Amino acid sequence: MTKTELIDKVSSAAGITKADAGKTVEATFKSIEGALKKGQKVMLIGFGTFSVSKRKARNGRNPRTGKEIKIPAIKVPKFTAGKILRDSVK
Repeated sequence: MTKTELIDKVSSAAGITKADAGKTVEATFKSIEGALKKGQKVMLIGFGTFSVSKRKARNGRNPRTGKEIKIPAIKVPKFTAGKILRDSVK
């Protein structure tokens, strides 16, 4: 499902215009992004948890040259599905 399709679904399910649904979806995404930037978790009971995970620095290889390179430590977003979501997908 694309973002546009999600907006269409929200619009029809909530009985609101596509413009309002688009603003709602965008505001939701921005709120989650803002919380993650601050290092906070976003827990949506029954759906899942968004959090920030830290990857350690490590050595890697350039696939073209085979030369060893250093990959720096980085923070990455992580999503863990909640029990209700996992069970509904089974």
